[in-house]
Amino acid sequence: MENERTSSEKTFIITGGNTGLGYACAKNIAKDNKKNQIVIACRNATKAQEAVNSLIKETGNDNIISLELDLSSIESVRDFVIRFSDAKLPPLYAIVCNAGIQVVNKAQYTKDGFELTFGVNHPGHFLLVNLLLENISDAGRIVFVSSGTHDPLQKTGMPEPKYENARLLAYPKEMGSKEETGSIGRRSYTTSKLCNIYCTYELAERITQQTNKNITVNAFDPGLMPGTGLARSYSPFLRFVSKYILSLLILVHPKVHTIGKSGKALASLVTKPELDTTTGKYFEGTKEIKSSVLSYNKENRKDLWRTSVELTALNQ
Repeated sequence: MENERTSSEKTFIITGGNTGLGYACAKNIAKDNKKNQIVIACRNATKAQEAVNSLIKETGNDNIISLELDLSSIESVRDFVIRFSDAKLPPLYAIVCNAGIQVVNKAQYTKDGFELTFGVNHPGHFLLVNLLLENISDAGRIVFVSSGTHDPLQKTGMPEPKYENARLLAYPKEMGSKEETGSIGRRSYTTSKLCNIYCTYELAERITQQTNKNITVNAFDPGLMPGTGLARSYSPFLRFVSKYILSLLILVHPKVHTIGKSGKALASLVTKPELDTTTGKYFEGTKEIKSSVLSYNKENRKDLWRTSVELTALNQ
C-alpha cells in the first residue's frame, strides 16, 4: 500500500533544469528538504535523465524525475501539463521559469512561427504557468528568470530592449545582413527578459486581485554567469571569451557570479520562509531591487498579456 502524502511534500518544476543555472537551482532545492519532489522540465529527454541521475547522486534525494518540455512548441507545453497532471505527484508548490536561449547567428523561429528567442523565453513560460496556475498550492511560488540586460542603466554591453508591441516581437520584420541579425538577436534577448518582468508584475497583480490564493510571483536576475549555454550561438571567439576570459571577472566584479552562487540564490526564492508574502518584486541575486524604468510601463504590460493570450490560444 502506498504511503500517504504528508503536508511537507512539495513539487517543484524547473524548466531547463538539466544544466547550468537550472541544475544548480534544482540541486539546492533537492538538498533543502529530501521530501521535495523535483521535476526537471527539458526538451532533450536523454540529457534530462542524465541530469536526474546526477542530481540524485549528488543530493541523496530520490524524488527527482524528468518530463519532456519543448518551450518552442505550444503543443509540447500543453502535452507537458497533461503528463504532469497524470503523474500524481505531491502538490505543486513552485514553478521556476529558468530555461532561456539567445540566438544571434541567424533568424530562427519556433514551431508556431514566433521568433525563437522571444518564443522560448516568454510565450512558452507564459502558457506553462497559466495552465498550471490552478494546480499550484495556496502560498505557492512562481519565479521568472530575467536578466540585468533588460536595464540600459546597468551598462551590460548588450543592446537595450525595444518594446513596440508584443506581436512585433513574435513576428519581427525581415532581418538583413549577418551583422544586423546578430544585433537584432541580442536585442530580442534583452527585450524578452524585459517581457519576463512585465509578465511577473502582471501575473502577481492578477493573482492578488482575482484569486483567493496567496501565490507569489517574482523575477530574478542571476547576474553575468560565464560559461553558460547562452553564448552557444556566438562566434567561436566570443564563446571562448565568455567561457574563459569573463570567468576571471568572478574574482573582481560584484555582478559576475559562478553558476553555483546564482543557483543557490534562485533556489532561495522558492524555499526561504521569509519570502512567503513577497510578490511582484525583482531580485538581483538575493537582494530585492527596482527593475528598469521601462519595466514599470503598464501599457506595455497589458499589451504583452493580451497578445500572449492570443499567441498561445490560452483560452481555447
